[in-house]
Amino acid sequence: MASSRGQRVAIAESKSPMSAIFANLYDKDSNPGGLYNVGIAENVLMHEILLEYITKQQPDLPTRYLTYNQGGGGSMRLKAAIGRFLTRHFHPVAPIQPDHVVVTNGLAAALEHLSWALADPGDGILLGRPYYGAFIPDLSLRSATEVVEVAFDGCDPLGASAAQKYEQALLDFQHRTGKQVRVLVLCHPHNPLGRCYPRDTIIQLMRLCQKYGVHLVSDEIYGLSTWQNQIDNDTNSPQPVEFESVLSIDTTDLIDNRLVHCLWGLSKDFGANGLRIGAIISQTNRTLHAILSGTSPYSYVSGLSDHVAASLLEDDAFTAQYLHQNRQRIATSFHFAARYLKDRGIEYATGCNAGFFLWMNLGKKYLEVHPDRLAELTGDALTEEIMRLLVSKKVFLASGLAFGSEQPGWFRIVISHPVDFLQEALRRVEAAVCE
Repeated sequence: MASSRGQRVAIAESKSPMSAIFANLYDKDSNPGGLYNVGIAENVLMHEILLEYITKQQPDLPTRYLTYNQGGGGSMRLKAAIGRFLTRHFHPVAPIQPDHVVVTNGLAAALEHLSWALADPGDGILLGRPYYGAFIPDLSLRSATEVVEVAFDGCDPLGASAAQKYEQALLDFQHRTGKQVRVLVLCHPHNPLGRCYPRDTIIQLMRLCQKYGVHLVSDEIYGLSTWQNQIDNDTNSPQPVEFESVLSIDTTDLIDNRLVHCLWGLSKDFGANGLRIGAIISQTNRTLHAILSGTSPYSYVSGLSDHVAASLLEDDAFTAQYLHQNRQRIATSFHFAARYLKDRGIEYATGCNAGFFLWMNLGKKYLEVHPDRLAELTGDALTEEIMRLLVSKKVFLASGLAFGSEQPGWFRIVISHPVDFLQEALRRVEAAVCE
């Protein structure tokens, strides 16, 4: 009744909790007994402001937005708007032109396009741990590539020694399979660690990619959701670094420009997951653009979303004000959540200054409170037990099991919620591990 690959997907989906979670989310009016969702990466802090802006526009929609318009890769107007907006905010070495941009219905589609275009079935794609869990299916589900998870064995995944770990993983994969690694994917700023890659680390990874002819794909969807960290100021914390796009680095004598690709979209920086607007920016690889022209009909953006996004990005005054206020609100929520965890002795990965996340060690706290369970809850069993307890308290976090955590007991909490919502969610988290 179905293909073998379809059956594998069906089995995987049957084990996923996401359908049940979406069906039972907390709502103070319609579902007060539902799950407090602080596990899915959505920024709800600015929804009312963005909706008010879109509603007030009341656009006189041209009829072309009810047609196929200018093709699956987005209208020329939207590509120009994205290029101009990112040139202003990402400070690329060369301005981003409309023909550097391919628009997709979100970055999941963009990643799948790049995996399919740049790697053959069985080829490797390097991905450092921990990682955003959906990267695995995005990069490998339909393209049949192999995601090569890079372990760091206690060293900083964003630090100076990271490139050596990537290189060792590449060599091990090639020796094991006889296949080639074709792509290295960064999430920059990092999800779930909430940090930006230092410029020196990116340069080292560029040199590594040049050495082996590997494409560097930098997912920069959180690039404008950065803020000042005023709580992690002890000497043992990684020092927050400012975000610098891969496009802002002069690649002369580092890497062939045709191997460098940047991704961005409206889902995170503008809190608009539902508009489904993503972009692939590749400034010199015309072969890739020819390929994406052929595959773009499979990720066509709605004409209405195309129009709304272009109008938004063309408004310099509104976007500047919006991004400033968004950063302030994320910082407020982060500092509340971080202080809450510090006050209760719950460890989290420090040095954050970007994105919506805290990566926290609930396993350590749970075993401190329940030392009698130390022997029985080893490895994945610890994470699974804590997830069970969290769900029993009607709160959902992203599990480290799905995010490639190198140690058990780690979870990602999304902090881009109002403080009162976060307070109740954190109270439930604390109850799950401490009662």
